[in-house]
Amino acid sequence: MTTETLAISAEEREALAEAVRDLLRRRGDTASVRKAMASPGRVDRGLWETLCTEIGVAALPIPEDAGGAGASWAESAAVLEELGATLSPVPAFGSSVLATGAILLAQDDDTASQLLPALAAGEQTAALCWAGERGWETPGVRADAGLLSGTAHFVVDAESADTFLVLASGPGEPVTLHSVAADAAGVTVSPMPLLDPTRALASVRFDEVASTAIPAPADLAARLRTLGWALLSAEQVGGAQRALDLTVEYTKSRKQFGRTIGSFQALKHRMADMYVLVETARSISRAAVAAVAVDDPEASDLALAAHVYCSDAYRRITGEAIQLHGGIGITWEHDIQLYFKRAQASSQLLGAPHLAVAEAAARLR
Repeated sequence: MTTETLAISAEEREALAEAVRDLLRRRGDTASVRKAMASPGRVDRGLWETLCTEIGVAALPIPEDAGGAGASWAESAAVLEELGATLSPVPAFGSSVLATGAILLAQDDDTASQLLPALAAGEQTAALCWAGERGWETPGVRADAGLLSGTAHFVVDAESADTFLVLASGPGEPVTLHSVAADAAGVTVSPMPLLDPTRALASVRFDEVASTAIPAPADLAARLRTLGWALLSAEQVGGAQRALDLTVEYTKSRKQFGRTIGSFQALKHRMADMYVLVETARSISRAAVAAVAVDDPEASDLALAAHVYCSDAYRRITGEAIQLHGGIGITWEHDIQLYFKRAQASSQLLGAPHLAVAEAAARLR
């Protein structure tokens, strides 16, 4: 499998983002989110099929000889920024970043030829089983003589996946990678209760399940976390931008004391601060994605910076947005509360930022 990527200009990347933006706008932006919350698998299968067949979203990071587009992670990030702006319930991050990323980083030709073509076409999706109850530090699944046992937690879009890519730890062994069909005997998927109802998470239990071992580098888990932090930050930027846009729009229409509240100087200053946070987060995120896309030696540090800053910025922006919306901001009917919940949950999804900083600081001692 070749890993060369196409040279795509900034203009072409923006055209890709605009195509996704236009499709989501035509489908009503967040209209599909609430419907998907109650649907099987908690994903919008129709939207995902359209994104894959009309735009080729799932194929972007996959090499051409595996049925993909041969683009880079920068193009996937551009798409995620748009999907984050609408909280679109599709398996882009879980399948096309985390799971696809695991396969690409493993660089095993047999696995790539077997799994990637169907993922690129959007015909199947995969989910990465990566964490135990405490996150990356303790994989919840153990591998013994090819059999997987244990429970993986916080698996993104597990309910709708066709294949599981499993990070497992063996007795006295480093973390290894395995593939398992989602409908294999001994696999049990249980939806998890969520703060953020717009992203489906589940626990996946393995009861001595036969798996296919995938040769992978020893630092696979660390590189996957770097990839996840960088790409998730792009999604966070999209959500933060939309939260700001919703707030500006609301303050232009809401009147108090005979004036639109957006005309009050104090509120202008608060929204200006939100704007600065969004733009700074976007710059940091794009620097991290660019580094990951070319496997820059600084990628892990930049991804950590993006994870910490974008998580904090998204939380602060949505917190301000809730306050500036007033009472309507905490009602189920208004979308801003969904962005607030996504901001809180996404900041913890791949490890709490303060723990990641503490881990990095410990390495410097």
